[in-house]
Amino acid sequence: MPDLILALPSKGRLEEQARSTFEKAGLKITRPGGARAYQGELGGLDGVTVRFLSAGEIARELTRGNIHVGVTGADLIHEVSEAAPHQVIFAKPLEFGEADVVIAVPDAWRDVTHVDDLSDVGADFAAHKTRWLRIATKYVNLTRAFFARHGIAEYRIVESLGATEAAPANGSADLIVDITTTGSTLRANGLRVLEDGVILKSQANLVVSKTATWDAASRQVLDEMLRAFGVATLDLKA
Repeated sequence: MPDLILALPSKGRLEEQARSTFEKAGLKITRPGGARAYQGELGGLDGVTVRFLSAGEIARELTRGNIHVGVTGADLIHEVSEAAPHQVIFAKPLEFGEADVVIAVPDAWRDVTHVDDLSDVGADFAAHKTRWLRIATKYVNLTRAFFARHGIAEYRIVESLGATEAAPANGSADLIVDITTTGSTLRANGLRVLEDGVILKSQANLVVSKTATWDAASRQVLDEMLRAFGVATLDLKA
């Protein structure tokens, strides 16, 4: 039978922390082919294929059912689509990779302190600057869903491919939606987070796909893995 597929972040501190977390649970992950290899091995539990992908790829592949279990951020799952959080189970928060997805505006916008103020700003831009408010972000789906919940429609997304926090200063956007841990980079770029501007608090999670193909063997392997992390059996009904 096919192995259970486990995906971990492929590089950097997230990879190191994920591997350390598994090792503490008695499940040592190695990369026999070296740092550039995209397949690994899991010690302490048979029937598992380890793949190394970007955290964003892990989120997408979990929701598509192409991998069974992965380590990725809650923000990335929510960004895949509105339905994505319902296609997975956040089995265990792993206490690393903490960050918030936030709305940040220029310090000069003294009267703009809350999300509701953006409706007035958007209307003012439309009336006096004859254009909509521009929001730079990599979190397009999260931004649209959040603004829709708050009834804000007079804006357009400027999809960010580089340093999002620099967008207001270089004139390509008016405000941003971005991820932050300490806020120091935002402050260094003359930005501040709205008082109610935290869209999502995120961290790395052990995430289980509901849409993957599960058989008795893979379910048994999953249950053993979850027990190693102190997690009870999950209901995987989609």
